[in-house]
Amino acid sequence: MTGTTSDPQYPERPRRARRLGIAVLVCTVPALCAGGWFGWQALADGSRPAASSAATPAGTAAAPEPSSPEPAPASSGPAAGGPAPSGSAPTGSGPLNGRTVLLDPGHNPGNTKHTTEINKQVDIGNARKECDTTGTATNAGYSEASYTLDVVHRAREILRQRGANVVLTQDGDRPFGPCIDERARIGNQAKADAAVSVHADGAPSGAHGFHVIMPGKVTAGAADTSAIVDPSHRLGLELRDAFKRATGQPYADYIGKDGLDTRTDLGGLNLSRVPKVFIECGNMRNAADAQHMTDPQWRQKAAEGIAEAVTAFLAQGS
Repeated sequence: MTGTTSDPQYPERPRRARRLGIAVLVCTVPALCAGGWFGWQALADGSRPAASSAATPAGTAAAPEPSSPEPAPASSGPAAGGPAPSGSAPTGSGPLNGRTVLLDPGHNPGNTKHTTEINKQVDIGNARKECDTTGTATNAGYSEASYTLDVVHRAREILRQRGANVVLTQDGDRPFGPCIDERARIGNQAKADAAVSVHADGAPSGAHGFHVIMPGKVTAGAADTSAIVDPSHRLGLELRDAFKRATGQPYADYIGKDGLDTRTDLGGLNLSRVPKVFIECGNMRNAADAQHMTDPQWRQKAAEGIAEAVTAFLAQGS
């Protein structure tokens, strides 16, 4: 502020005596009023952020900004420090409205750096097995973990467009894992209507094709698959047929029968309380299968096959 103001409340006067009189008058104004006027002037000329004055009531001190975010509490699960399961709300409306689907991308790109943690034994009901493994890879180094996460991302988008709430066991956002028992637990806690674990095999190079793994009956320890064997079998049939139609991939010629296999030694199935299957989309050690799995267009077809299978299964009212 200068000694002479252009404020219309105080027009400039030509005679010095009258200026002095005004100056004396102004000096007698209570300090509170002067402070309020100067504050108003500061707001008027933009010297204070408007947001601050609007958010803070008069006479109330503004709360200081935190210097750094409060750290998130560590997870108590097997993969301590990992984030919560990733859930995605529907982006469209369709046949899967109100349904929850669990997609489980097999393994984790970070597992190779955490071998001590993933080698930890966990209880799968009828045995104890490693928390997780590193998974396999093509001869050129394209990892199973990268493949499964990509396919799951593609399938998630299709399912969300059809109205489904999609939950992932991991989204490439945790250092390793989760362990196989936690993967099952995530689906159980989400009350998933269907769950698919996506994998790729690492069989001898001469082996070829895909297969779907379904849970056998296990009632031991924490495992009880009695209620999910039948619906999981129906889901497995839908997945086998839809995946073959979408990709043209033949049934595995080295394991199972007609593209189907039943197992009781997989923690992700043994501990599940919701209909769940695994799919081994091909053998990454086989040149023909590897060529498919490293092709983004083929991976899109694989995702479409998975989404079609889930949609058909849930249309049955399961």
